[in-house]
Amino acid sequence: MAEDMEERIIVVPLRKVLIAPRTKRAPRAIKLIRSHIARHMKIDEENVWLDTPINEAVWMKGIESPPNKIKVKATKFKDQNLVEVTLPEE
Repeated sequence: MAEDMEERIIVVPLRKVLIAPRTKRAPRAIKLIRSHIARHMKIDEENVWLDTPINEAVWMKGIESPPNKIKVKATKFKDQNLVEVTLPEE
């Protein structure tokens, strides 16, 4: 790992999406992932970049039933003031 980047594996709880109407749960889950990562990596939400497989994992069972939690790998690039969020390789 280079000195100008920081990596973390974070489990994002998505139980709060059940508060939303059932036709808006997957978009709310994406917003929750973005805000959770921004809060824990100490960066603005507009500087969080979500990879396509995360979007596919949230939308896998449709708009009404996203997962209860998701494990992601967040990489913070300090020189660019950007956080890239991907699925961890397991």
